[in-house]
Amino acid sequence: MKKGQVYTGVVERIAFPNKGIVRTGEGEVAMVKHAITGQKVSFSVKKVRKGKGEGRLLEVLEKSPLELEQAPCRHFGECGGCAFLSLGYERQLELKEQQVQELLEPVVDRFAEESCGRRRFADLFEGAKESPRRFAYRNKMEFSFGDSYKDGPLALGMHKRGSFHDIVTVTGCKIVDQDYSNILSAVWEYFRDYGEGGTGVPYFHKYSHIGYLRHLIVRKAVKTGEILVDLVTSGQMGEAEESVLLEGFQKALLGLELEGKIVGILHTKNDSLADAVIDQGTQVLYGMDYFYEELLGLRFRISPFSFFQTNSLGAEVLYETAREYIAGAGDGKVIYDLYSGTGTIAQMLSPVAKKVIGVEIVEEAVEAARENAALNGLENCEFLAGDVLKVLDRIEEKPDFIVLDPPRDGIHPKALDKIIRYGVERMVYISCKPTSLARDLEVLQARGYGVERVCCVDMFPFTANIESVCLLHRRDS
Repeated sequence: MKKGQVYTGVVERIAFPNKGIVRTGEGEVAMVKHAITGQKVSFSVKKVRKGKGEGRLLEVLEKSPLELEQAPCRHFGECGGCAFLSLGYERQLELKEQQVQELLEPVVDRFAEESCGRRRFADLFEGAKESPRRFAYRNKMEFSFGDSYKDGPLALGMHKRGSFHDIVTVTGCKIVDQDYSNILSAVWEYFRDYGEGGTGVPYFHKYSHIGYLRHLIVRKAVKTGEILVDLVTSGQMGEAEESVLLEGFQKALLGLELEGKIVGILHTKNDSLADAVIDQGTQVLYGMDYFYEELLGLRFRISPFSFFQTNSLGAEVLYETAREYIAGAGDGKVIYDLYSGTGTIAQMLSPVAKKVIGVEIVEEAVEAARENAALNGLENCEFLAGDVLKVLDRIEEKPDFIVLDPPRDGIHPKALDKIIRYGVERMVYISCKPTSLARDLEVLQARGYGVERVCCVDMFPFTANIESVCLLHRRDS
């Protein structure tokens, strides 16, 4: 294969997360994102390494027999948000199961062969659990301002597939409920038509760093229906002009008829050059700067930037699975909840534990965890702010059980070494990236831990992501 050339081929399979493995008629192999097993596609080669190409999808020449006749969202294919929307949900779940199995089975089975009497992965894997909602499951969206083509009119929504600049106005997005679309439409139309003659408000350009509008964050609780809206802008507008603009923005939102209820409207300044939401000061325009969500009988206060699982009902399935895996092992004992976020797992385990100690590097999340524990009347939860690698040296109470829920890249090797040296009989590892889990399982098994149970929870239907839950035990216990 040569860089820049165009080839056609058939997709043989999809490697995690959404890498289509395409074989051409000449037997050459390339990896092409956003392709589905069974499709015939054309692609251009971006680079070649060790005889294998990495290509950019140009066109689907023939649909896969696995695909639906028509995808349920009109934005699919143009929007970069969903990967598998053209597949039926059951096929998506089968695909994700297969991908997790392909990644974890070789790791688990290799150690099973080296230790007599250890069970193989096929006997331990419990498959994938469905999301309670297939559509309209997300409780948070970050929309971007931009244009759908260079120098085009204002757009508000998601990045186009494969594009850093172009934005698709996703008024019909299927992974959120109708309130999100109504809010997006109202905000988009307000800023698009603002001013004399409808000149509109300029968005922040990524190259020139000139412009005002950057992002729109919408969060909505599934259980309470409470909605928080946050407009993220640069500081490139005079105070008087901005005050008038934001007053109209607030009125546009409060005039909407929604199923849920807007409890807070915020304005966040962000003058950083990065294309990311960074809080450099947040003003409350209306109501509160937080809302409430409920999970498994507990109540959580959520601020605009605090981490919370984006699928509330799926999170209940995930945490119930973790609780089942612990199944009495933490009764009356000290539990570490490492990488604890806003403390949801710690609070789920609190009723059966002597004490739960959560460690999280994001200070805002730790403050939220403390507030939520107090809100739920839980007195045996302690939350510490800092890097797990360093904080572990400060904790005097040793754990009887450990829950790990690290970020996508997994656990730092030095932190993993400290965790292993505690020698707890059992631990649960929750992972949102099975490649990171596979890597860390190599170390855990080599250091004396065996895999006891594994399952997946589909927290992100129609995307390429899935959560995995793994129960490990110390082999000499």
